[in-house]
Amino acid sequence: MNAKLDRRKKYTRMMLKESVMTLLKEKQISSITVKELCELADINRSTFYSHYADPFDLLTKIEEEILTDMRQTLGSYNFSEEEEALQMTEKLLEYVADNRDVCQILLSEHGDPQFQQKVMKITEEFIMKHWRSIHKADQKISEYMSLYVISGSLHVLKEWLDNGMDKSPQEMAELINHFTNYGLSSPL
Repeated sequence: MNAKLDRRKKYTRMMLKESVMTLLKEKQISSITVKELCELADINRSTFYSHYADPFDLLTKIEEEILTDMRQTLGSYNFSEEEEALQMTEKLLEYVADNRDVCQILLSEHGDPQFQQKVMKITEEFIMKHWRSIHKADQKISEYMSLYVISGSLHVLKEWLDNGMDKSPQEMAELINHFTNYGLSSPL
């Protein structure tokens, strides 16, 4: 009996997740109603409220799942050399590619801007920490460099998703790593 209930709960949550992702393609989360979600997921309102407080709660849970997965993916590697930082960037891009639809929507204009900030923080935790240790600089300058690199990389990532991932994760990692380490003055 419990397995049947668990399966039903998983199915309901999956349908609500798909429904909110579908609606986020068209509008902001603040414009999405519980009624719309329930109609699209083909569930009743009481079922929705047994899982989530509101559409924002649903979106937050989806974002938390993605961020936890990203941390686990990146945390499973112990990179310390430049080549390893390249591999970590590639692993992050592979993760994004594997979760393309959700990541593209969450990073879009209809996604939560706080999600982008959280992705930037994870990137700094895992990738920029090593980069800053190599390029010794004053703390404030280091923060500015980190913000510059991560912001640019995030916009490159969004463009890559919008272009249908026209390059492999490895090619994109090499490109991002090259810009991070050598800037625009060094040819590719």
